[in-house]
Amino acid sequence: MTRTSIEKIAPSIEEAIELGAAELGLPVDAFDVEVLDEGGRGLFGLAGRQARVRLTIKPDFAPSGGEHTPDRDAGEAVEAVEADGGEALRIAQETVEELLQRMGIEARVLAHWGEPDEPGKIRPLFVDVQGDDLSILIGRRGETLTALQYITRLIVGKELKRPVAILIDVEGYRARRERQLRRLARRMAAQAIETERTRSLEPMPAYERRIIHIELRDDSQVETVSVGEGSRRKVTIIPKR
Repeated sequence: MTRTSIEKIAPSIEEAIELGAAELGLPVDAFDVEVLDEGGRGLFGLAGRQARVRLTIKPDFAPSGGEHTPDRDAGEAVEAVEADGGEALRIAQETVEELLQRMGIEARVLAHWGEPDEPGKIRPLFVDVQGDDLSILIGRRGETLTALQYITRLIVGKELKRPVAILIDVEGYRARRERQLRRLARRMAAQAIETERTRSLEPMPAYERRIIHIELRDDSQVETVSVGEGSRRKVTIIPKR
């Protein structure tokens, strides 16, 4: 039977592996890792190409006497998250507060758990940052915010000894951007269906491409794929014939 595989892109090979592990609710040693692109990380992981890996669940991670059952493993991972949920929130909030303090930025920080995309998946940990004129934390096309999120994930993951799907929002930027992307996805899908031609969006970071894929995954008239390399990777919407 074909083994479950996913591809992940991140500023480093290590973070790509951690993101994939968190998405599937498994430890990082549960996968055979194929490095598709080592990337070229610069300051804060923003410069150069991003790393891309393919993660394939190892056969020996299947329950004895049967095939791998993702729901069961994910459920166990969810239980592990619930067990130290309060500790994870505290560490995430304190980490962001300390990073902002070192940057000389005054802001209010609140961490809370979100809802999983699908039943049995690990809940994302949201960190909301509020204050006066925090545009410096967002940066061009959210690059500074992405760097802050990346560093926070590394620190919190090291403290908890497991990856955590942390999403940081500053003054509601991500929420506004998500609404824009969802509207864009529907509009471009409608154009693809009407013209019967493929539509390509602008290059986006992985988390933004994921929003497009999720918004259109239940649309029976189109399918979406990510194409390109590194920072030029983008979503293509293909009408089904």
